[in-house]
Amino acid sequence: MNVMELNTDIFYQINGLGKELPFLDMPMMFIANYTLYFLILAVIFYSFNRGSQNRVMVLSALASVAVGVLFGRVAGMFHSNNQPFAELPNVNQLIEKTVDNSFPSDHTIIFFAVCYSFFLYKKPGRYMWMALACIVGISRIWVGVHYPGDILVGALLAMLSAFLLYILVQKMKFSNRKKQVEIPTAKEKNY
Repeated sequence: MNVMELNTDIFYQINGLGKELPFLDMPMMFIANYTLYFLILAVIFYSFNRGSQNRVMVLSALASVAVGVLFGRVAGMFHSNNQPFAELPNVNQLIEKTVDNSFPSDHTIIFFAVCYSFFLYKKPGRYMWMALACIVGISRIWVGVHYPGDILVGALLAMLSAFLLYILVQKMKFSNRKKQVEIPTAKEKNY
């Protein structure tokens, strides 16, 4: 079995759950379509929440989204596939989506970049954020708009970008602390 056959097989297993467990279709449709707004509200909340650590985390998360989307565009140049509902028969398509290159999943990149940034900054509920990102990824397969490979690559690119931004921010903070220590104060100059 090659990679695309495995990708298709796993897609049908997850997407087929909608036919076996139709009571979960509505929650999965809601998650796939509307949790992005919840994520935006969380980012706004952390932006206005007290503490410079929260603002640094939000800026790092937003920058990691941009870097992750850029990585995704580059990956999309090397591999391309349309949404499963446009390529495969008998897909349980639950939401409307235009047909274009679905590799990698932009939705997944956004969620994993932000949620993994929250995770790296050790926010309370950080495991909840990662679980939410995973559920969003699964929901995109469930509703028939992405292959598992689209989700997996999107998640990996997003987490890589979030990690790189986190390391960069930590180095900048360390560099700033070092500069602050080296600058003598007025008392040290004996004015």
